[in-house]
Amino acid sequence: MTGADRFAMSSTLRRIAPLALVIGVGWLGLQLIHGVGSERIGREVAASAKPGDILMLSSETCLYCTQARGWLNENKVTFAECFIERDAGCRAAYDALQSPGTPTLLVRGQRQVGFSPERVAQTLRLRGG
Repeated sequence: MTGADRFAMSSTLRRIAPLALVIGVGWLGLQLIHGVGSERIGREVAASAKPGDILMLSSETCLYCTQARGWLNENKVTFAECFIERDAGCRAAYDALQSPGTPTLLVRGQRQVGFSPERVAQTLRLRGG
């Protein structure tokens, strides 16, 4: 690499560095906001969910089910879970709901395909009990 090539590369890096810094700081800020929001939603869902309010129909091989279970347990949310491969009743409920995938949650009787803490919180608010 010639001196001119090194100078050009150095010049390019100096121009890109501020942009990279702004993007990095922005990304960290979004992560912080998301974390604070997630904690608030976790507290809300944990306070609202009573036994029988949330049933998660899961699959043993579903990574999204593992993530949802982790979030629910981490936030001390009361929920029940069944596995469609192990439990015939769970499989029948899953089939009856015509669910396209797991996790499928029943939140106070409302089907939710996939896991979203915000959607669970909203359903608990709307279907207060």
